[in-house]
Parts: sequence; C-alpha cells; structure tokens
Amino acid sequence: MLARLARIFRLGVKELYSLKSDPVLAGLILYTFTVAVYTVSVGAKFEVENAAVAVVDEDQTALSRRLRDALLKPFFKEPVLIGADGIDAAMDAGRYVFVVEIPPRFEHDLIAGRQPSIQLDIDATAMSQAGNGASYIQNILVQEIRAAAPSTVTSAPVSVVIRPRFNPNLSSAWFTSVMQVINNITMLSVILAGAALIREREHGTIEHLLVMPVTPIEIMLAKIWANGLVIVVAATLSLLVMVERVLGVPVQGSVTLFVASMLVYQFSVTALGILVATVSTSMAQFGLIVMPVLIVMNLLSGSTTPMESMPVWLQNVMQVSPSTHFVALSQAVLYRGAGLSVIWPNLLALLAIGAAFFALAALRFRKALQASQ
Repeated sequence: MLARLARIFRLGVKELYSLKSDPVLAGLILYTFTVAVYTVSVGAKFEVENAAVAVVDEDQTALSRRLRDALLKPFFKEPVLIGADGIDAAMDAGRYVFVVEIPPRFEHDLIAGRQPSIQLDIDATAMSQAGNGASYIQNILVQEIRAAAPSTVTSAPVSVVIRPRFNPNLSSAWFTSVMQVINNITMLSVILAGAALIREREHGTIEHLLVMPVTPIEIMLAKIWANGLVIVVAATLSLLVMVERVLGVPVQGSVTLFVASMLVYQFSVTALGILVATVSTSMAQFGLIVMPVLIVMNLLSGSTTPMESMPVWLQNVMQVSPSTHFVALSQAVLYRGAGLSVIWPNLLALLAIGAAFFALAALRFRKALQASQ
C-alpha cells in the first residue's frame, strides 16, 4: 500500500513538473483566476447603470421638470428632451432604453384628483436592464410625486419593507465574482486533467508508463491529485485575494469547509476530464468535445440562472452533473454561511458521481493502454 502511494506521489510530482514547463497552461491558470474574475465581476452587471433615457415633457410645469431631474446618475444618463413625434425613430435606432412621456395638464389633473398616467416606453432588447430600470423609474416617479403633492396620492393599505439578506446592496458583483471562480474551477479542472492525458499520448511518454510497474488506476490518481492541487490552490488564492480584497466581496461562511468541498469536487471533474480524454485522439478533438460539456455544466448548474427557473425535467437531468451540486453547496457556504449539516447531501452526490466517472474512465483508460501494447 505504501509503495503504491509512493508511486502515485512521484507520478503526481512528474505532472507538476510538466505543468511548470508548459507556460501556456500556467498562464491560462493565472489569467483565469485573476484577470478573468475581475473583468467579469466589474463588467457583467445586472443592475441598471448609465442607462440612456429620454423625456417627452408635454406638461412643462414645475412637477414635470422635477420628475425629469429625478432621473440621476449613476443609474441613468442625463435625460434628453425629445418630441412625441421622435419616439419611434429614437427607439428603433436604439438611442434610448427608456422614454418617459409626461402628458399635457399632468400637474393640473393630478391636483384635481383625476389620477393621470405617465407612459414609459422601454427597449426590452436588454431584458435585465429593461426590467430593473422600469422598476427604478416607477419608484423614482412615485416618490417625487408623493414629495411634491402628498395630498393627491392615496397611501397604500400595507407598507412593504424589503430587507435583502446576504447582499443588502443588491450588487451583482457579489454574485458574479464568486460564481466566476466556481465556473473557472470546473473549466480548468476538466481541461488540465484531460490535457495531461492527451499530452502523454502526443509526446509518446505513454509508452514509458507502460513499461513502468504502475497500474492505470495509479496513473489516473496521480493526474487527479496533481492537477486538482493546482486548481485548489489557485482558486483559494483567487477567493481570498481577488474576490475578498480586490473586489471587496465578503465571504460569509467557512473557507476551510469550501476548500474541503472543492477537494471532493476535484475528484469528480478531473475524473470527467480523463474520461473525455479517453474518447479523444488528439488535443484538438478533446477541445471540441469538452467545449459543449463545459458550456452545459456552467450555464445549467445554477451559477448563471436559478435552477428553479428551469423546466423540471432539465433540473432532474442536471442532477447527474457534479457542477450542479458544487454550485449549490458553494452558494450555501460562501453566501449564507451554511455548515456541514446543510451541504452533506451535495457532498455525497459529488462522491457518487465522481466514483461513477472514475470507474468508467478507468475502464476506458485500461482498454486504451492494452490496445497500445
């Protein structure tokens, strides 16, 4: 047993030296957990920021000017006054996301208690910005009308007080930064493990392994622990430095528990990478096969859209993906401060899925080695 562990360790060290001598892969790891995390977090935003807005002011009163001036930065750009006949052309050309139409005699009708309406035209091409921006504008207009003419606005029978938990400022960077780290873990784990096996085949070193007193299981375990260790270290540093320090995103739960869960996840996804590599004949073919696999795993794991918004049949299908369970437990630990008592079902699912991937990959890898002899 000790001799087998020693062989696995030495083979893993060889993998680390191979990775060190490959500047492209080393650069990819560095870029993925630093620049990629930062740019996605600050660039991909769900909240409204600098949205182009126009105002059609047919009332020309103090109240209409107050409503126009209430649309402020950083949510909106400075409102542009346009005529009613220019709305269609401006919206068709994509110059404005929102157009606020204040009708004639709006202030007069409001004071008289006639409940006039304001029309809001929205370019819903960008659905997230359009939906959130409409809510922003509605709240801004209602607040300004209540402040300017409180006697004309009927108070609601119930006062709704909203207190967001885990992300009180509703900042998208708090979500995208952590989820980007999670997605990068998935991507690089599959690529590095599979590329390590393909590299052995393309460089001809697989024949060297065949004459050594090692088994296919030992070769696979060596590649799993070596490549997994690199990803775990890089992801942990990215979480502590890029996410917490640079982006200022607080981590609520235990980083130690997250790292321990990541080790279990590494077993699953690196085994998947080796499995894909066993059905590939070259690095180019491996890349073509692994791309749709990674896209599905990342987009449908819950890191981009909630699992609850997907069809039930698709939710059930995605339960066989290790990324689904890892995203769920990562959100529970890092966002909500959950402990082992909450995430243990996800850990068991990762172990079961990883064991299945590993067994299938070992079977195919053993057949590939026997065919090479």
